[in-house]
Amino acid sequence: MSILNVEHLTHGFGDRAIFNDVSFRLLKGEHIGLVGANGEGKSTFFSIVTGKLQPDEGKIEWSKNVRAGYLDQHTKLTAGMTIRDVLKSAFSYLYELEEKMNGIYANLGDVSPEEMDALMEEAGTIQDMLSAHDFYIIDAKIEEVARALGILDFGLDRDVTDLSGGQRTRILLAKLLLEKPDILLLDEPTNYLDEEHIAWLKRYLLDYENAFILISHDIPFLNEVVNIIYHMENQELNRYVGDYDHFQEVYAVKKAQLEAAYKRQQQEINELKDFVARNKARVSTRNMAMSRQKKLDKMDVIELAAERPKPQFNFKVGRTPGRYIFETHDLVIGYDKNKPLSRPLNLSMERGHKIALVGANGIGKTTLLKSILGLIPALSGSCELGENLQIGYFEQEVKGDNKTTCIEELWQEFPSFTQYEVRSALAKCGLTTKHIESQVRVLSGGEQAKVRLCKLINKDTNILLLDEPTNHLDVDAKDELKRALLDYRGSVLLICHEPEFYQDVVSEVWDCSKWSTLDAGLL
Repeated sequence: MSILNVEHLTHGFGDRAIFNDVSFRLLKGEHIGLVGANGEGKSTFFSIVTGKLQPDEGKIEWSKNVRAGYLDQHTKLTAGMTIRDVLKSAFSYLYELEEKMNGIYANLGDVSPEEMDALMEEAGTIQDMLSAHDFYIIDAKIEEVARALGILDFGLDRDVTDLSGGQRTRILLAKLLLEKPDILLLDEPTNYLDEEHIAWLKRYLLDYENAFILISHDIPFLNEVVNIIYHMENQELNRYVGDYDHFQEVYAVKKAQLEAAYKRQQQEINELKDFVARNKARVSTRNMAMSRQKKLDKMDVIELAAERPKPQFNFKVGRTPGRYIFETHDLVIGYDKNKPLSRPLNLSMERGHKIALVGANGIGKTTLLKSILGLIPALSGSCELGENLQIGYFEQEVKGDNKTTCIEELWQEFPSFTQYEVRSALAKCGLTTKHIESQVRVLSGGEQAKVRLCKLINKDTNILLLDEPTNHLDVDAKDELKRALLDYRGSVLLICHEPEFYQDVVSEVWDCSKWSTLDAGLL
């Protein structure tokens, strides 16, 4: 049974085409991984099928009574709402159905016997729907999902505006799962989740009976939960049965076959053109030459897609710092003296060390980085920075609607650069001319991350503080960043939830849960 039909979808932004005549059918129970490089239009595709964007051309048709649940990377939560309010809103349509059912029962005394039968049947259908969607055990369901995603740790009565990026993602994911839609649309759900909750989500999706489409650059996660891959490339959408690894094998074979066919055809074209050029002027061979020219004119010429630029990240190493990068003395981090995020910390980091900070969302990893940098004042204690430090900081989230172009963004950071140097620096990070000339706000999350990395790699540093740098990055960019960090001769303090990324990079792992006040029940 088809849940969603997309026919002849065409869309673009200005002169930048995203899709060209894309068609596909989504069937009940399919578990799909939507993959492709940054900027290919994966999130745009979700916006179109959910009706948030109107395509330039094409038809999107959902089956009757199908409810789609969409986990958007950029959903905003309303100030003043508690976590419980947000989770309860997942059942708003059920409350509306209950109201409708009660209205039917209230009107039964005023209708004819024939109308009564129809209304009773309708009320029975609503009753069945309410039962199927766990309406009568809503509070228990909220507690169950909240416990599984670690939401109970920071309390259901907390204001949603006080949450970290990871906590906010967990709330939105919990709300979506409580809605029990007929199809899940998940846009990089693992970006702000820690390892424990990624494992839980993995188990949930494996047991999920309905269809889902998942955008993710987390390959181990994809391999375990999907059975079909849709690959976006060069304005096309191609379907591959199997997991991501199988897709890569088939894609490599397909690409090699196309390249071989292209070479054969080009050789044939050159031979035909040569024959025509040599024989069209002679009367005796003119007919043969014209025959070959007709063959050339009718030939369906194979075109190879232009290769996307591969990113190159090479961090510049500055002067040698002192022995210690930083030392903390009874440092307590947080935003409220009554709710500290840590016990008193006595930490130190020496020159040349590469350290990963791990632990659940919301326990203060980002806050620790900002406290070390002095961006957030400590609740008590102090942090002493070493000598001759040249700090490079990659922030997890950059808020605000950035209307500057990528060129202007880099020029603000490096005013001495020529236009050629600016364009060259951005191109080395895997951005095309169209991306470079676009405003930062219209770029995908991965492309924006590449712009921020571009600013980081073009200045001299001897210590890198990186807060979830792999979020939104495609596979090629992630591999290149890993290589660059392995080659980097400075120090690295890294927050990351992907063990397969940081395990080879760092020499030491700090588990922040060991000093978090969450364990002490202070939050």
